[in-house]
Amino acid sequence: MTTRRHGPLGTYDVVLIGGGIMSATLGILLRHLEPTWSIAVYERLPEVAGEASAAWNNAGTGHAGLCELNYTSEKPGGGVDIEKALRVNAQFQLSRQLWSHLVEDGILDKPQEFINPVPHMTFVRGAGDVDFLRRRHAALSEHPLFGSMRFSADPEAIGEWAPLLLRGRAKGEPVAATRDITGSDVDFGTLTRKLFAHLETLGVDVYLRHEVRGLRKNNDGSWKLRLVATDDTDDRITSRVDARFVFAGAGGWALKLLQRAGIPEVRGYGLLPVSGRFLRCDNPAVVERHDAKVYGKAPAGAPPMSMPHLDTRIIDGQQTLLFGPYAGSSPKFLKQGSVFDVAASLRPHNIGPLAAMTASNLGLVRLLAGQLASTRRRKISALREFFPAAVGDEWTMIDAGQRAQIVKADPVRGGVLEFGTEVVAAQDGSIAAVLGASPGASTAPAIMLEVLRRCFPHYRHLWAPRLRELMPTIGRSLIDNEALARRTATRTAEILGLAAPSAD
Repeated sequence: MTTRRHGPLGTYDVVLIGGGIMSATLGILLRHLEPTWSIAVYERLPEVAGEASAAWNNAGTGHAGLCELNYTSEKPGGGVDIEKALRVNAQFQLSRQLWSHLVEDGILDKPQEFINPVPHMTFVRGAGDVDFLRRRHAALSEHPLFGSMRFSADPEAIGEWAPLLLRGRAKGEPVAATRDITGSDVDFGTLTRKLFAHLETLGVDVYLRHEVRGLRKNNDGSWKLRLVATDDTDDRITSRVDARFVFAGAGGWALKLLQRAGIPEVRGYGLLPVSGRFLRCDNPAVVERHDAKVYGKAPAGAPPMSMPHLDTRIIDGQQTLLFGPYAGSSPKFLKQGSVFDVAASLRPHNIGPLAAMTASNLGLVRLLAGQLASTRRRKISALREFFPAAVGDEWTMIDAGQRAQIVKADPVRGGVLEFGTEVVAAQDGSIAAVLGASPGASTAPAIMLEVLRRCFPHYRHLWAPRLRELMPTIGRSLIDNEALARRTATRTAEILGLAAPSAD
């Protein structure tokens, strides 16, 4: 993939802004649906997948609700609400279907280069959390999508699943864990690069070192984009192109692009940037004793992204361990963004929601401030709550990617902090963007289907059979149709080289 110095002159049917997994996924879908449409991709960095999609900028969890406690909640009366976990898992099954189709077509010829089987676990301590995890497992395991999940409150059994969790831990403490062998570790950076490489073979123009600086609506409803390109000598070339449809898959910068476009649908939106850091261990003697992604319980008042987790990662064929996340201090919307991102995004319509959100989340503010002030010793202490025998010198701190959480206007509270991802689109469907974070990349196909539904409603019936070629269960519920859910998960596991769900 090479850097092109000048942007083209003319009109594209589709322009994708940002070289991450969202743009790559939408490009794959549109190329399959309308192979004659002209498509261009503009990425401001010298390579695609350089931000949140990069392997070391995320935890690589194929988010399927198998291990993340924030996808389940306690109901009044002691029941457990599993609706969100079922929905997220069903969305991830769409991702597995799309990737499986591309593997069978030879586009993703070596699935082990981007996805590998890694069990997903949840680990809790204390009698109350043990009881909740037991009830959570009982509710989830009744559905085939979670039928492989196993529960244990036996330290010996947990130690067999994940030896590091029990090594050096004091006896007598109530502990419990669930384990699901159908979990996976995903290298979204490699996946993204493979998708863009294929798109280039299909005639999609991928422009690196090209930043979209302006967006203006033309009289015919299309968009004029002002581009600034740089080369290795930092010379800047300005050019302009037109596009019938624009998609911004640019992380937190998507908000800035929508604001430049001036669409009313972006009013009231703001972003809270949260950077993250992880401890990394490459010592084979430690790495080889842990084969799981183990999620714990977030501190009271913490956002879902603060759930501590000890992760097996497989990147470029090498296995390593990550533990975190720890909050960073960057005010940028992107890891390679600007320290003025927040200030530049402020508008009269979003200052109020941002202020109200801050006032109603002082506990979160204090928590983040406390993490920022924590010493390395305190960070190692947090690691030892998961891995009591951890040796501090074997772990190094790395910077993860930048996340920008959604802040929205709320008629009652003034402003609220939203977790997850959201599609923001113009009423006429000519421009759209994705804001937010997790589960994000894991459910990119489902999110892009929402973009297609909202921005191309007139193509719905024409595209439906073509989309089912890529994702056969579109239009059918994996939540309600348990037999279909089991068949689908089994088939994609076989193609992708993952663990198949249990038959019982």
